Amino acid sequence: MRAAYITELGPAEEIRYGELPRPRPGPTDVLVEVECTTVNPVDTFVRSGVFRTPMPLPLIVSRDLVGTVLEAGPGAPGFRPGDRVWCNSIGHGGRQGAAAEYAVVPVDRLYHLPPGVDPERAVAVFHPAATAHLALFAHARVRPGETVLVAGGAGNVGSALVTLAVEAGAHVVATASAADAEYVTGLGAARVLDYRDPDLDAALRAACPRGVDVHVDSFGTNDLTQAVELLAPRGRIVLLAGVAARPQLPVGPFYMKDASILGFVISHATTDQLAAAAGTVNRLLAAGRLAPRRTERIPLSWLADAHLRMEKGELHGSRLVVRPDLDR
Repeated sequence: MRAAYITELGPAEEIRYGELPRPRPGPTDVLVEVECTTVNPVDTFVRSGVFRTPMPLPLIVSRDLVGTVLEAGPGAPGFRPGDRVWCNSIGHGGRQGAAAEYAVVPVDRLYHLPPGVDPERAVAVFHPAATAHLALFAHARVRPGETVLVAGGAGNVGSALVTLAVEAGAHVVATASAADAEYVTGLGAARVLDYRDPDLDAALRAACPRGVDVHVDSFGTNDLTQAVELLAPRGRIVLLAGVAARPQLPVGPFYMKDASILGFVISHATTDQLAAAAGTVNRLLAAGRLAPRRTERIPLSWLADAHLRMEKGELHGSRLVVRPDLDR
């Protein structure tokens, strides 16, 4: 089968495109014919070695897929040949990835795609939406009526954070560029503030008069001084981006508010946490409440270039949809 893979850790140029043996499923696995996959920042961290994880070499890259079941092992009940399915957690932790014509997925990491949902729209939102779900519910435990501040509300993860927090009954304030304010407001944010505003701190205090219960920075800037100042008593700061960030923490004000800092990466999520996120993602996809802002189709053979573009910051909110069939 054709696949995009690496034989050693390194830059994007290490990604090769060529033939690898077609995988065979184990007793609790499902063999999937891949229709589409995508590229996430964490994929570049795995490939480069920034995020250390067990990996077989050669390693097929990418973690998200939509496809069709070809074969299910005896320990994979609930899946039959012909089922449309998805996954967002292979390609790390010792599992081969999705950037191939076929992929083996453990049954506890595979979910049915809701009927009528466009596979390209779906594959583009799995990772951002599941990340948002983990941030808000598994870690911050957001409650209806709380104030959630999303820094970077127009990005892939940021827009998912806004959508899911609004869905949960939170009062959402977001920052974004002035050009993106209408888009973020359309997602349900009560206020959208220009992150370039020189008086942003004052504007945020005015927009959150009772303080911020949950602060999430999808930019990865992680200005903890500002975040702590804005926090309500027992507020929670969630860290999910900014691999190179080294912010200072104002310890005194932080602990006097009984505050918490919660950090996570989706790669460490349990299968139960991923399944809970998948249930929400499927429900919102079926209702038309989750969609990428922009997508771009590319063939599987362009994956090295896709990683390079991701690392250079050239995608600007677009999600790449990688299709093996475009190489045929």
